[in-house]
Amino acid sequence: MKSLQTFLVLAAGLLNSPAAESPSATATNAVVISTELIHKLAAEARTNNPALRAAGSRVTAAELNASAVRTWDDPMVMVGGSVFSDRGFNPAEEGDLIYGMDQKLPLWGKPKAARKVAEASASMRRAESDLRFQQLLRDITKGLLMTALAERVVEIGEQDYAWLDATAKAVESRYRAGQAVVADTLQIQNEAARRSELLRTDRRRLGHEHVALNRLLNRNVNASWPSMQLPDVAPPMPFSEKLVSLALMSEPRLKVMDQEIREAEAMAELTRKTRLPDVGFGVEGKQYHGDGEFRMGMFKLTLSLRWVNRNKYRDDYQRDKARQKAAEEERLDQVLMVREQLHHLTVDIDASRREALLYRDEITVRAQQALSNRLTDWETGRGTFRDVLDARRMLLESQLMAARATAEQRQAIAELLLWTGLDSAEALAALTAEPSLTPDHEKH
Repeated sequence: MKSLQTFLVLAAGLLNSPAAESPSATATNAVVISTELIHKLAAEARTNNPALRAAGSRVTAAELNASAVRTWDDPMVMVGGSVFSDRGFNPAEEGDLIYGMDQKLPLWGKPKAARKVAEASASMRRAESDLRFQQLLRDITKGLLMTALAERVVEIGEQDYAWLDATAKAVESRYRAGQAVVADTLQIQNEAARRSELLRTDRRRLGHEHVALNRLLNRNVNASWPSMQLPDVAPPMPFSEKLVSLALMSEPRLKVMDQEIREAEAMAELTRKTRLPDVGFGVEGKQYHGDGEFRMGMFKLTLSLRWVNRNKYRDDYQRDKARQKAAEEERLDQVLMVREQLHHLTVDIDASRREALLYRDEITVRAQQALSNRLTDWETGRGTFRDVLDARRMLLESQLMAARATAEQRQAIAELLLWTGLDSAEALAALTAEPSLTPDHEKH
């Protein structure tokens, strides 16, 4: 009887050990997800990620397009000749070889307006490249968190399988001693088989998280990763005036929209200037082929008549002004969305934090105690083996919920960093003490 009690206590110890309470106790060789690690991987992705390289190429193309805007158009050179009849002018006096050049004049600020459009487009491409990098930074952070969570799930599954295996041996020994029923033996065997399959699935899901990270960094699909550990639970983030002001000033999408407005405004100004006439200056000369001497010169000034299509030019200008108005309205909508998303994320960060602390510091502790008591009751004949398994599932659920809530909070913080334009969770620390703009709903 004593040996059975000792065996059950050891089985329970697999669960009640510090390793089961805190992932940091066993993951001594694991890499804790930190800002330094995220920035290191982001620097690698900046040079390796195809999407970032494509964004960089678009920036280069837009900058070259801006520098390629010409102030002076290429001159037009003309060469020809004249043929005279017997009743016409004397070619020796008039000249029968004609040559000349026409040059369009850069008037009305049209080249400058075209250059502004190209420069605004380049600025928008740079803003889009910055946005893509911020999004990649968020994706890398989330990928690391999902990897660490998957490793925690596998770790809990391995602990559970070890517990089930040890408990199955204890149940089988007790059954052979005539102190347990065959149903308990079959039930624990089913639980062990079920956990074995779940553990296999969890390990494959962990492998997929590694594949996803390798894709973001453009590494080999089978590149190995060190063991990852979830960071600690972060403090709550109030929905404060400073947080909103920071987001409205630094949110990457708003910066892109600002450049879109400038580009649309520059395009409308260029379209307005196209209503003004094109002016050209030209010279022509004539000489006689017989002696090659100059006979006559001519100067000319050309002017396009825009009044023929004045209604079309007016419609073109109104079209571009409407596009500018649309860009401005979209930015106003984005401002409202920023406020809404900031509030949503701050609520999620606080909710996940409270959930993680609840499961880690309270529910898990009580579940451990309940399992120990259920084991004792079953060993002494005062309880059923089903109660033991139910208590075990409750403990596993509390451990998994604590890990998931921590990962969800950190993912929400990664989203908040994107919406505020910041690049590290430490940069948000100064805002945790700010007063909230929303009322305390708990008092309502």
